[in-house]
Amino acid sequence: MKRRIEYSPEYLRQVKKIAKKYPHLKIPYAGLLEKRVNNPFDPALRTHPLKGNLQGKYACSLTYELRIIFKLSDNIVHLLNIGSHDEVY
Repeated sequence: MKRRIEYSPEYLRQVKKIAKKYPHLKIPYAGLLEKRVNNPFDPALRTHPLKGNLQGKYACSLTYELRIIFKLSDNIVHLLNIGSHDEVY
């Protein structure tokens, strides 16, 4: 199933900050986006459903420290936030 990606304004703000702070992540990040589009539940992403006020959304790991919060609807992956564990939860 071919999916497309939509970016929230918050996600776009945060990704700019992370790109400046972690310039070495540019290539792994691009690969992660492609994996997420093709299969959001690829084991390498360590995708898991969230609970509480984030119920209905998912998180996956970019690095040990960085997480991406997203939700799925139809054929769309909605990227909502990116940052450290404490920033996104």
